[in-house]
Amino acid sequence: MSRAIAILIARIIFSFIFFMAAGFKFADIGATAAYITAAGFPAATFFTWIAAFFETALALAFISGAFFSEASLLAGIYVIFLAFSFHGPSLWQQNQAEFGFFVDHFSFLAGLLFAAVHGPEKWALRHSVLK
Repeated sequence: MSRAIAILIARIIFSFIFFMAAGFKFADIGATAAYITAAGFPAATFFTWIAAFFETALALAFISGAFFSEASLLAGIYVIFLAFSFHGPSLWQQNQAEFGFFVDHFSFLAGLLFAAVHGPEKWALRHSVLK
């Protein structure tokens, strides 16, 4: 039972993180688009909307458990993309804190990979194409 509770708490945390990220984007699409533009990406407003809906979908998958392993893998890819795109080595000399932000993404990746392998446990919708 404690294993199931620990996994449920992890699912809630993952869900909260992605709901919060999406919420910030929806609350101020322009600010996020400006941040994306500053990182050198084109069509920033379009990508902001895509990211907000993608993060919402991830959060729903984590909280429900549906397509959990797939969502964990996609979130892992997304998190590493964000690490390199917005906190990568080119920014470390300008701001040493960026290295810390960069490394933090890898600990998040580790948790997502662990989640992908172990699945959502009890209290989950069991839809998956990987199993």
